[in-house]
Amino acid sequence: MKFFTLLFLTILVSCNSKHDAEKAIHNTDTPKIIANQTILSEQQNADTSKTEIIDTFVDSLNIGEKGKCKVELIKHRVYDDIYVIVKFYIKGRNTIKDPETWMIQNNYSYETTALMGFDPNISDFNNDNFNDITFISGTAARGANEVRRLFVYDNQEQKLISMVNSQDYPNMLYNKELDCIDAFLVYGGCSTVFLNIKGDSLKEFASVELSDGLTVSTYDKNGKEKIIMRNKKYEPGYIRFKNFKPLKEYDGQ
Repeated sequence: MKFFTLLFLTILVSCNSKHDAEKAIHNTDTPKIIANQTILSEQQNADTSKTEIIDTFVDSLNIGEKGKCKVELIKHRVYDDIYVIVKFYIKGRNTIKDPETWMIQNNYSYETTALMGFDPNISDFNNDNFNDITFISGTAARGANEVRRLFVYDNQEQKLISMVNSQDYPNMLYNKELDCIDAFLVYGGCSTVFLNIKGDSLKEFASVELSDGLTVSTYDKNGKEKIIMRNKKYEPGYIRFKNFKPLKEYDGQ
């Protein structure tokens, strides 16, 4: 009898000890889990504060072949750096079963210094009856110089082509008189530069400079300059020209 009583007590103590141990383990682990969840939440909040979307723009009505092309611009900050993503889509290409699906054709991503909005300009820069796009992409040393990136729509390839040196030519316009692009650079003096699109670049073929008089120059395919007019007595001023031979100023100059 004593043997069975002793056995019963031993089993009872063993069970209670196991239950207390499990309870102790459970009570010990719970704060750790909560602590880990709290740390993770704080890390997520910290990461979120280091990134933000600064500006976005979407157009699917005017760019390229109207109604069949879409461009999307996204400017975002990652820590102290700012990036721009350019995405270009064609509707229904390679999707005969679903002609309304937007298919991405190409995209670009690059770092920028511009904090202001995109202020996009969708218009035809190469006179092919398809709209292209420019947007503010940098900050110039002088406020009169508006720095933009130009993306030209290539209908044959159905994609946007980034003009790699377009930021070198502020205040770009399509020049109807010469069927080209001209840019207006402001510094101690000023220059009107006339440009053609060659592949993915803008190539100078003429310029009018107002600095210490007036100088008109042309450039061959290798970029070699030839001065065709110089007038030291020309009155200085900030004048933009729409032609260099003969000299013609833009209206309102």
